[in-house]
Amino acid sequence: MTTGLIPGEQPPDPGPTGGLPQQRREPVGHGAVHGERGSRSSVITARAAASFEPVGRSVASARSFVRDTLQGWGQADIVDDAVVLTSELVTNAVVHAGTTADVVCLRSDDGVRIEVADHYPEREVPLQGSPATMGSLDREGGRGLQLCAALADRWGVEYTPTLKNVWFHLHLPERPVGTRAAGPSLPVDVLPLADARVRVAVVQIDRTGAVTSWNEDAEELFGYPADQVIGKPLTDLAAWPQTPGTNTGIAEALQLSRWEGSYGMRGANGRITPVYASHLRVRDAGGEPSTVCLLVRDDERAVLQTPLRAPASDSSSSESQSADPFEVFIGSPAPDDLDGLLQRTVERARDMLDADAAFLLLATDDETELEVRASTGLPSARQRFARVPVEAGPGRYGSARMPAVHDDLAVVPGAVPLLNGTGMRSVVTVPLKVEGRLTGSLGVAAESAGRYSNEEALRLQFAADRIALAVESARLGELERLRRGSLSFLVEASDLLAGTLDRDQTLALMAQMTVPTLATWCAVYTIADQASDPYLSYVLHEDEELIDGIKSLLSKIAPPDPVPSPGARVWTAPGELAHQAALRTSMRDLGLSGGPTPPLRSGIGPTLTTASAVGGETVVLPLVARNRVIGMLTLGKPTDEHFRQEILELAEDLSRRAALALDNARLYSERTAISQSLQRSLLPPELPLIDGVEVEVIYRAAGEGNEVGGDFYDLFPISDGAYGFAIGDVCGTGPNAAAVTGLARHALRLLAREGLSGPAVLERLNSAILDEGARSRFLTLLYGEMRPQEDGSAELKVVCAGHPLPLRLRQDGTVEPAAEPQPLLGVIEDLELYEETVTLDPGDVLLCVTDGVTERREGTRMLGDDGLADVLTTCTGLTAGAVAARIMRAVERFASDAPSDDMAILAMRVPEPHTD
Repeated sequence: MTTGLIPGEQPPDPGPTGGLPQQRREPVGHGAVHGERGSRSSVITARAAASFEPVGRSVASARSFVRDTLQGWGQADIVDDAVVLTSELVTNAVVHAGTTADVVCLRSDDGVRIEVADHYPEREVPLQGSPATMGSLDREGGRGLQLCAALADRWGVEYTPTLKNVWFHLHLPERPVGTRAAGPSLPVDVLPLADARVRVAVVQIDRTGAVTSWNEDAEELFGYPADQVIGKPLTDLAAWPQTPGTNTGIAEALQLSRWEGSYGMRGANGRITPVYASHLRVRDAGGEPSTVCLLVRDDERAVLQTPLRAPASDSSSSESQSADPFEVFIGSPAPDDLDGLLQRTVERARDMLDADAAFLLLATDDETELEVRASTGLPSARQRFARVPVEAGPGRYGSARMPAVHDDLAVVPGAVPLLNGTGMRSVVTVPLKVEGRLTGSLGVAAESAGRYSNEEALRLQFAADRIALAVESARLGELERLRRGSLSFLVEASDLLAGTLDRDQTLALMAQMTVPTLATWCAVYTIADQASDPYLSYVLHEDEELIDGIKSLLSKIAPPDPVPSPGARVWTAPGELAHQAALRTSMRDLGLSGGPTPPLRSGIGPTLTTASAVGGETVVLPLVARNRVIGMLTLGKPTDEHFRQEILELAEDLSRRAALALDNARLYSERTAISQSLQRSLLPPELPLIDGVEVEVIYRAAGEGNEVGGDFYDLFPISDGAYGFAIGDVCGTGPNAAAVTGLARHALRLLAREGLSGPAVLERLNSAILDEGARSRFLTLLYGEMRPQEDGSAELKVVCAGHPLPLRLRQDGTVEPAAEPQPLLGVIEDLELYEETVTLDPGDVLLCVTDGVTERREGTRMLGDDGLADVLTTCTGLTAGAVAARIMRAVERFASDAPSDDMAILAMRVPEPHTD
């Protein structure tokens, strides 16, 4: 913006005459005063002056000089306007005119006068309405003086032979009683009336974050007596963040040397009280650090809040830094801190126009909607991330692309949808644009009508123009960080979901990944098949005490429709039911339900807390896998909160991955159930009870998820008083070996009950195995028939076809084989097998095992037949169950590795007769 040379033009020789009187111009309609420096009626009470070299960084230095001067004089109310005008005028002098700029600040009893003089007075000043500025509305020349006309109370231009001096005067505003800015001393009878004593909670925190001090005002504000909170972390009570713009965690804020901001405190009644807090970190005489926190209700923030003061710019900084587009208006916040930048913007916009509320909306990626990103003086929890279409935005012409001033919203209901029900009546809104593209909208509002005019709109538009580029840059930075974070989040989620095939664990992972990262609470509905209704399978809330209440509430409403269309859709049923439940509870507790009035607060806590937890926006995302809806993922926010579009898009990506993982878990569970059912059919249902013989079996199948492998056993009745028993081992492990196991076990029962002898049974089984062709496997088998005798012994007829020999343990502790080895089955067609007879006397044990027991290895060592016999010699006098257990324990302890082969142990013992 130039009032001197057009950029790039060389200054002409000023000549001897210097500045000419005819070059003076008076701004139209502003009554500018010229030549009054010696005839001012007001008394000058303070003066500050500085000169700045004709370099770009001088602009920032001049801004800092004026800002620091006025704040030092205690006149922060006019700092914004003064700095804006000074910035423009110094830019004209040092950048465009190319001369030194002299800045003088004069304080008087009626305001502040600031003068900016350059040393090149010959060029004519383009003024508003002159031909130089009438050619194009976009012309930059002269706009600095247009700002003087818009923002200053009086202004003018003075010429001397060596100087051109542009000055402006700013009155100190008349502040009504009770407004935010400090006002004059007032009589007691006109001071605003407070509802109650202003309470300041004083809380002290030690280095670990635990509360060490809690004063009476804290008890009154939050309902907790000191003995209930001392020693507990403050983070357990803080709801962080309560208002937009809080981009630092509570734990980090407590470690800072100085911090001010807003958050919420959970009271004893379960409700959140918005507070404004000031943190100061100190250390005691012993050097132990702690943090002192002063907290007031958020609407009483003026009690604690100090005036915002921007740091002075470094005179050695680069020109690009000195020309920071938002330093003037915002006070130099960190450019990559979008939330802090936006919140500071709305707070300064509110204060600049002495408004009651302010809000800022940013355009979505497709620029079809505006999303509330910061507000002050409004119910921020309800407004944050709410959306309005661009063409139905807050503008006068039904579009956010145009500035607008509404004198009275009561006359035009719904003109600004975001302000419905807030009590605001007058509002001014302006667009934020970057290179002609709409990037957002900034608005301020007041509770009284007719507060704003086009002049305020011009001031706000100027502020919006200065901040738009910085906001867009910070928004793009945030978007990039969010995208990177989203990719990391999805990669981690995919790894976790891929690491389990358990359905319940997958449901739990889905919920834990969404809460609290994406939502405050979530519920997962699953659908068994197309004919089934959705079923509530899992609920999670960041506060575990609310989970049961949410389950109860969701069980009272119909589940969302399983619509396969992608994307999130709003589900209003939970919020409506929560509101109704809270209303009924409140009426009952107030004795308005018509029934007996319960004691105060009876039942109100859990019901109202649950209602608050699910009373915000609720969205449903379909879980679609293999072209079928298998469930719904429901995400919710607490009362009146909305989801950001970026969060919904991330949740949609997560739902696709979670749906596939959940369907994989379902398929795996189904196949596992089928496999286990088939495997169980290969084992005998239960062992029969045999009079005069103790029997015990221990079976271990190798491989994860296998209940039956290549080893098998059986014990079954053949005829009156006779029982068949078998223990065998099919070559290999796993499902293929289990198939031969089933053939062998069932064939043994059928053939034995036909009255065939042991050799005949095994020969026919051998033929059946060979008939399987390529699927056949060789089989070792010990088969026998047992018949208890009247004298207390038991007669056994056994055939050992390639199987480890059975061992007989006598009462005297000797161990010997009870059979001879014979050919195994499934190898040759013509077998010549024979049976052997063994008599077990009272106290004797017959131990039968598979080779998984005898071939147990630890390095080069193997248990073997001799090792098994040694263990068996220690089992004299034990029952059959104790013998089998000792053998298994010895096998397991023989090696540290898990067994690699199936194992079966069959122990039979003839007990000694009882003696009286």
